[in-house]
Amino acid sequence: MDDVIVGGYLVKGDRYYTKEHEWVLVKGANAQVGITDYAQKMLGDIVFVELPAKGEATEAGDTFVNIESVKNVAPVYSPVTGTVVEVNDMLEEEPNLVNESPYDAGWLAIIEMSDPTEVEDLLTAEDYAELLAEIVKEENPDEETEVPIEESIETIPEEELGFEEER
Repeated sequence: MDDVIVGGYLVKGDRYYTKEHEWVLVKGANAQVGITDYAQKMLGDIVFVELPAKGEATEAGDTFVNIESVKNVAPVYSPVTGTVVEVNDMLEEEPNLVNESPYDAGWLAIIEMSDPTEVEDLLTAEDYAELLAEIVKEENPDEETEVPIEESIETIPEEELGFEEER
């Protein structure tokens, strides 16, 4: 699936997603993890990210990162089971990277999966886009129209994306 925009939120087509708005980019036996465009916008300005330690074991569904914004502190749940092999150290000095580039520079950690088939339990980009369309519709009950799922990110002007995509 290509990247799409759902109700103003970017959904990257090359990832898996959770219902709690985490994303997973599979690279061999490793899973790079972050939060979605929708999640970062709901949190608002992010001021601190508490990352796990390298070598830390994590279970799917357990809290493994905490993100503090001007609004609140939100847990990020591990989408897969495994061992943290890398964390995004840039977030210690620049936690706002999660807001600016949630799918690229704002990634959180890389987990070496103990069972790579766990990703089959996650949402595909298409499934997540449909879930997000339902959420957006629920948040705007007065609007009677369907939430559009834009066919391609290429049709959206860059200034409307809310962050610059890395090339």
